[in-house]
Amino acid sequence: MDWDVPSPFLLSVCPQAADIDGLNHTNNAVYVQWCERIAWAHSEALGLSLADYRSLDRAMAIQRATYDYLLPTLLGEPLRLATWLGAADGRLSMQRHFQLRRERDGVCVMRGQWNLVCIELSSGRARRMPAEFMVRYLPAIQQRTA
Repeated sequence: MDWDVPSPFLLSVCPQAADIDGLNHTNNAVYVQWCERIAWAHSEALGLSLADYRSLDRAMAIQRATYDYLLPTLLGEPLRLATWLGAADGRLSMQRHFQLRRERDGVCVMRGQWNLVCIELSSGRARRMPAEFMVRYLPAIQQRTA
């Protein structure tokens, strides 16, 4: 498939009966859930789990989320969801991007972006990224080619 970056992190997804809304297509909220699932899987693949966040008392929290729903998806339709890290300031913020494509023809059906900010879990306040975040996340940043 032709992704917006050379090597995104990928997850196969397929709408199930519970994912389908009254318009007979995948409910948009399901896409948001899939994005959360792939974001955690990617973070864990980079070496940072929820347990690590808790032990470091830091997390990358969503400050803003945007989704462009381009085309509907249907029950049982095989899909590929991609994610990658985008711009980061190396202190407080970074972006995570998403792209969802149909497997049968590669057409992009959704794009999304999260603006993330590093917070201290115990206070909820913005705090500088710990060294563990910078070592794991910053080398994984990719720039869009499309």
